[in-house]
Amino acid sequence: MPRSFLFALLLATPLPLLAQQPVLPARTPATQPKSKPQTEKPETVAPAPPLTLAEAIRIGVENNYNIRLSRQDAVIAENNVTRGNAGQLPVVNGNFTRTFNRNNVRQESSSRPEPSIANGAKSNLLNANVAATWTIFDGFGMFIAYDRLQALEQSQQQLTRATVEETVANITDAYFVVVRESGKIKSIEEALKIGQARIDLTQARVDVGVAAKVEVLTARVDYNADRSILIQQQEALQTAKISLNNLLGRNPNLNFQPQDSIVVTQDLNRDAVLAQIRQNNPRLQQARTNTEVATYDRKLVRASRFPQIGLTSGYGLNRNINGAAFFGNQLVTNIGRTYGLNYGVVASVPIFDGFNRNRLEQNARIAEEQSQLQLDQTQLQLDTEAEQAWAQYQNRLQLLELEEANILLARENVAIALERYRLGLLTPLDLRVAQRTQLDAEVRLLDIRYQAKQAEIVLRRLSSGLVQGAN
Repeated sequence: MPRSFLFALLLATPLPLLAQQPVLPARTPATQPKSKPQTEKPETVAPAPPLTLAEAIRIGVENNYNIRLSRQDAVIAENNVTRGNAGQLPVVNGNFTRTFNRNNVRQESSSRPEPSIANGAKSNLLNANVAATWTIFDGFGMFIAYDRLQALEQSQQQLTRATVEETVANITDAYFVVVRESGKIKSIEEALKIGQARIDLTQARVDVGVAAKVEVLTARVDYNADRSILIQQQEALQTAKISLNNLLGRNPNLNFQPQDSIVVTQDLNRDAVLAQIRQNNPRLQQARTNTEVATYDRKLVRASRFPQIGLTSGYGLNRNINGAAFFGNQLVTNIGRTYGLNYGVVASVPIFDGFNRNRLEQNARIAEEQSQLQLDQTQLQLDTEAEQAWAQYQNRLQLLELEEANILLARENVAIALERYRLGLLTPLDLRVAQRTQLDAEVRLLDIRYQAKQAEIVLRRLSSGLVQGAN
């Protein structure tokens, strides 16, 4: 066949036919890229039982060790609120004593020339009594103590509630970390599909001699780089699942598939959030209760300056059998028994204790002022956290709107770039840039969506909106 005819045939042959590329699905210009389901299972992740956010919170509230320990502390505080613990009830004690003696006795008398001696003389003593004491006045300290115990119980309940809400916030945050890391794996998988299509197209072009082998090698290097990123991301997903399982108080190796997407509330109101923080935040309420406890402590010191008056009563039995007594020079046994009721009034008046009460009252006043400072500090800290979270929330909402529009552009750009590369109208470098741009946009969208939800979680936690009535 003449060379000129072969050359003319090559020029007349369309480039796509000459390259013998695999047939790709035709791109319909009217079809716009759509958002991906956030909870779609990545292909490279093994199937696992589903786990919803509500179920995760339920498991965590039941099993989390911090919550369980805090609830036990609340039970202890509740058990301490009794009038007996405050000193308002009488105290009754029963006592019993039984002693045995074996003595050597030597008794001398001027009326007898010889001493009276007894070796191993036995005696025993029995004493039993029931004694009751009841403080009827102590400067009203017993009533102050009871109110203080109630305040301590309330403070512990608020601490338990804060622990529950903070744990629920941590569980929610950790759950959405799993959703985010899973979404990143899905995005990397899509990038790998594009990379594989690039390898196939480039290899077909090399096979017909219209591309250099270095292009295939470069495509494989880029593909392997994306596979390396996928392996690292799989580790990040596994770490996120382990962290969530730890918060749920269950086996860290237990696998699961998240079922809830990251949906950011768009209509939070700043003034309403701040008002709810000042009204409902358990940490702030606990700080207020602690100021009451400090006031009760100061009043207790003042009550100790008053006289204490109490009633005492008892019933006792005393029996003494003494086998070591002499009557003349005869060793005889004496038995004595006493029993009966006793009662009376006990009064104690503090006169001087080395100015210790003055010192204690001064320290109690300082502690009361410190509790007020801690209340103000807690209020300021909560306001600061709320303002920071609100600023992040507002900023991430704007970025989220931008990135959600941008990701559609990036996906459409990759579809066009891949089509142009198939037609030989785009360089491998430009296709790789478009591929990386889409992957970066996917990761940015996932991160910003998570950060917006994270800020929302902080605002809801501070305003006590995550858990209602939990204790």
